[in-house]
Amino acid sequence: MQLSAKLAVLTLVTIPCTAILGNYAIGLASTTETQEVTIRFNSKVAQQPFKCDKTYTLGKPAKEFTLSDFRFYVSDIALIDAKGKAVPLTLTQDGKWQYQNVALIDFENKSGACSNGTVETRNQVIGTVPKGQYQGLQFTLGIPFNLNHEDSVIAPSPLNLTSLWWNWRFGYKFARIDLEKHNHTSARAKHDEPNHQAQGFPIHLGSTGCQAQTGNQKPSSCKNPNTVKVVLTKFDPNKNIVVADLAALLSNTNLTINQPNTAPGCMSSPDDGDCVGIMTNFGLPFGDRPASKQKFFRVE
Repeated sequence: MQLSAKLAVLTLVTIPCTAILGNYAIGLASTTETQEVTIRFNSKVAQQPFKCDKTYTLGKPAKEFTLSDFRFYVSDIALIDAKGKAVPLTLTQDGKWQYQNVALIDFENKSGACSNGTVETRNQVIGTVPKGQYQGLQFTLGIPFNLNHEDSVIAPSPLNLTSLWWNWRFGYKFARIDLEKHNHTSARAKHDEPNHQAQGFPIHLGSTGCQAQTGNQKPSSCKNPNTVKVVLTKFDPNKNIVVADLAALLSNTNLTINQPNTAPGCMSSPDDGDCVGIMTNFGLPFGDRPASKQKFFRVE
């Protein structure tokens, strides 16, 4: 018998996927639909809006200060759905304010006491999430370890700001909030003055305890990452704003003195007593104090 006679004829029939999967296929398609979301931020001192040329009463005891800088990085942003699941926000890669999963929030505008800053400001994060209803917000104040210890000189924007960078070893300043006394003296402490009176109070939040032989080497880990996970409930991105409240952050800090033999203000050092109230209100553990609920961010 001929070989051709033994072969069966196979007929290939193409069946639409929806004919097999039915409504399930429609469900799969719908999960890929996304919506653009804008997370808005605002800066306040209690109920007062932040301005570079304005004087505020801050600290404990309350004293008059102006601000010369107010910037911070946020990362790993997610919206929380009705089931309590955190759904990551895919950031729009705009080449300036957002890179990978990191975004810069910049409230200063180079006016008044903020003369060393930048003219442009940024008070929002833009990205996409799957279509749905969301009722909460989650983000990290800080930069992920894999991006934190890079060279800011060659890093993409917004990680290319040397004013928000220490060195390869310690990485970036996750938040930079610089205070000056009302007479606009520089943010430094004179240790030869009685009680080590502070002439200003810079707050630079970043990682510490990063082990490396020199400041120009990347560490393998940091004992104190000092990144803050923030969870805000009852947040609707179409209605609500995230408020960074400086008065709440400094509510337990004496801004008029500086601990002897320490850097001015709070540079996140674990042995600097000037940082106790600030790190606590950031929601971070500090020294022998466990982490507590953060007070810096709230929903309006």
